[in-house]
Amino acid sequence: MAQNTTVTLTAETWTQLTDADVSSITFQNRSSYHMFVKATTDTTTPTDFDGAIRYNPGQGELNTALSDLFPGLSGADRVWAYSDKAVDVMVSHA
Repeated sequence: MAQNTTVTLTAETWTQLTDADVSSITFQNRSSYHMFVKATTDTTTPTDFDGAIRYNPGQGELNTALSDLFPGLSGADRVWAYSDKAVDVMVSHA
């Protein structure tokens, strides 16, 4: 399902940014804390930071294919984020 919204991360918890299988995503870290972003091939919540990318405040991606962000993860279709603090993330995907 397409979405264009703001997702608030719960501190110290992996939070799913996508609400369906996606092939590309736009997002921006709208807080003053860094966050980590990780993709999976299903709805299983990540348990570690292997393969995660750090995004500082104001950073993000603009309609970027998951295959470009995570080229070593074949079939990536869900995106998750994690932060030590509550963080607002603007998210948009089709």
